[in-house]
Amino acid sequence: MRIAASVLSLLAITLVLSSCQTAEEIRAADEARCSSYGFRHGTENFANCLMNQDLSRRADQRAFMESNDDFFWGPTVVVGGPGYYYHRGYWRR
Repeated sequence: MRIAASVLSLLAITLVLSSCQTAEEIRAADEARCSSYGFRHGTENFANCLMNQDLSRRADQRAFMESNDDFFWGPTVVVGGPGYYYHRGYWRR
């Protein structure tokens, strides 16, 4: 039973690590996508396409972080009576 659990956990770790992409793989995927849109490598439009791909990825990451705000930062803590609360290092009214 112990061997089966260790093999299963090893497979799970391998699956998680294999889903990670390196910066080179991300760049290659972005270049392939921009090429599929019809932009030629080395042109200004191709560079703009790459920039838009990066900006879109960052916007998706920000949206994910904001949608899971309580998970990452914890819930708002009410301190100091009515009308005041402390959230993410700031007092607010």
